[in-house]
Amino acid sequence: MSDAVDLFAAHWHRERPEVDVAPMLVIARIQRLARLVDQDLKRFFSEFGLEVWEFDVLSALRRSGGADGLTAGALLKATMVTSGAITNRIDRLAAKGLVERRACPEDRRAVRVRLTEKGRALIDDILPRHMGNLQRMLAALDLSSREQLADLLRSLAESLGDAPSE
Repeated sequence: MSDAVDLFAAHWHRERPEVDVAPMLVIARIQRLARLVDQDLKRFFSEFGLEVWEFDVLSALRRSGGADGLTAGALLKATMVTSGAITNRIDRLAAKGLVERRACPEDRRAVRVRLTEKGRALIDDILPRHMGNLQRMLAALDLSSREQLADLLRSLAESLGDAPSE
């Protein structure tokens, strides 16, 4: 079995045999998989009238915000985007009636963002379907392979500075 990355490596080996392209075998596959996964997720979420980033924000609020929601700063850490981007995303989700802003009782300068009933119902409806879609995407790997891959990817992500935001 071979894929496009194997072909690229063979071409580089032919053109520059003195260069070790082994790192490319991993990184190029991660990049290509990220694009393929992103395309699939865009297609999936469009069925619900959502963008991938909208699901990311809604799911961050649902899994960690509780009834009070999250501050914009906490939401920023959970979604790994810039402060300008999170403000824009909150505005767009609020315009759809999926989130609302509330004054933060502990700090009057801060604002908490929380799901509306509509937003909560939407995320609760989509989540099991999303997990089914992810299961479909991983169907080529058995459970043991999935667990091993998850462990390897976690180690790589941690080595590059990824850490939990809580």
